[in-house]
Amino acid sequence: MSSWLPTAPCTPESCLADPGPRVSAPLRLLRGFGSFGPLLAGIAVVVLTRGWGRVPRLRDGLLRLWTRSVLAGMGVRLRVVGTPAPGAVLRVANHISWLDIVLFTAVRPGPMLAKTEVRSWPVVGALTGLGGTVFIDRDRLRQLPGTVREMAAVLRSGRPVTAFPEGSTWCGAAGGRFRPAAFQAAIDAGAPVQPVTIRYQLPDGRLCTAPAYVGDDELLPSIRRLLGTRGVVAELVFHSPMPTNNGTDRRLLARRAQAAVGSHLGADHRVDRPHVPAQQRPQIAGAAAWR
Repeated sequence: MSSWLPTAPCTPESCLADPGPRVSAPLRLLRGFGSFGPLLAGIAVVVLTRGWGRVPRLRDGLLRLWTRSVLAGMGVRLRVVGTPAPGAVLRVANHISWLDIVLFTAVRPGPMLAKTEVRSWPVVGALTGLGGTVFIDRDRLRQLPGTVREMAAVLRSGRPVTAFPEGSTWCGAAGGRFRPAAFQAAIDAGAPVQPVTIRYQLPDGRLCTAPAYVGDDELLPSIRRLLGTRGVVAELVFHSPMPTNNGTDRRLLARRAQAAVGSHLGADHRVDRPHVPAQQRPQIAGAAAWR
């Protein structure tokens, strides 16, 4: 991976050492079985709804039911603050976990911008593929303008698109700078941008790092860690949509969206702004959109 790509310093060893209060082994096993059933049912949902593009309400209703069942089986409580914008909207959020994708699908399904590696993930890969995900190869920046055009086309069709502009997952106690590339798609399509804050907490309001998927973490150990944590609350805070038809450029939109998201992350949250030496920045078409 190129040195200029968005990366986070978070690692399982440094950030997930104390994920939160643990549940007993029998309850952990019960949660595993409770999640396995909905996951199997989800395979049927994927197959049944693959050709349901003309009945999006029914398809999306089944997807919401499925993902909420998966969350319940895992012992995760979903809390939604604010109102998801209707119609075509670019939803931008901080990125913590593979579970972020499930949360958005449980509220309002729609295409996502995801790295190509997600295709191979069990269940999550099928979920994103079903939703018409726009995949981006982070090692091939020359494809970025085409990815932006593809996102704009989805927005013009009237569907929402979700993107994580940090470009990498963080533990939740820290975050990265919002990269402006995805915001250009909203400008080109004339669609508003809705910032969304993702927080994983314990019932007493403390930060919970158990769902974080960072560094060299692997998917199955991450799922086991989540199943073994008591009282995880996943919160989505939908902020006021920002218009894009007033001449605002993508960099200003990115800064404003990041400020909105950060306003609900707590005083102890910090934003990392790594400096990339000029000689390491790629000099190719579209590269400026990442900076």
